Amino acid sequence: MTTTKHSAGGMSEQRRARLRLEISREAARLFWDQGVAATSGDQIAEAVGLSTRTIWRHFRSKESCAEPIVMQGVVTLMMVLSSWPRLSSLEDHLATELVKLRHGPPPVDLADEMLAMKMIRLADTEPALRTAWLMACDQAERQMCGIVGGRLDRPADDLEVRLHGATAASAVRVLEEHIGAAFLAGADLTEFTDVKALARRYAHAIRTATSGVVGDPVT
Repeated sequence: MTTTKHSAGGMSEQRRARLRLEISREAARLFWDQGVAATSGDQIAEAVGLSTRTIWRHFRSKESCAEPIVMQGVVTLMMVLSSWPRLSSLEDHLATELVKLRHGPPPVDLADEMLAMKMIRLADTEPALRTAWLMACDQAERQMCGIVGGRLDRPADDLEVRLHGATAASAVRVLEEHIGAAFLAGADLTEFTDVKALARRYAHAIRTATSGVVGDPVT
């Protein structure tokens, strides 16, 4: 029998996550359209059709409302990497899975990914949003350590694993920021819209960051 976990307020964790994401969408749109300073908790509440008190039950500050959307900037890639078969190269796995995501129902809404790019870009000048982005990157680093540890048959807290996980996650962060900035600047994104080329770009970044330790099939 399946049980549903509930938070202290009686709301299921799944429903709470959906509500937080809905709030985050509207907050991100307001932040981008009118700036963080000009956006109030009351405006966020009105945009999502909730009371301001409800907003503060789910978020500690107006800036923290951006965190769920910012997480979308890394969640898809981490999900793909978590399913990386040992007998597959990083390039082959990324190309196969990114093609599936491009042509199938994506686990992350493309509009959410666009909002994530905007928040990551806005984080360059908004310290509170930068904190949200770096928190997302920290979570990605922890996941990356687990992925690297699995490839090397070592625990995630092994020093070498942590070093490779940290550098790989940093490379992904820089690449995400670069793609987002290029997209919002209206640059030529041919390389990034070609799924196989994008897969090679991410794979190259991870291989380079780990000095080639991570990327090959594991037998």
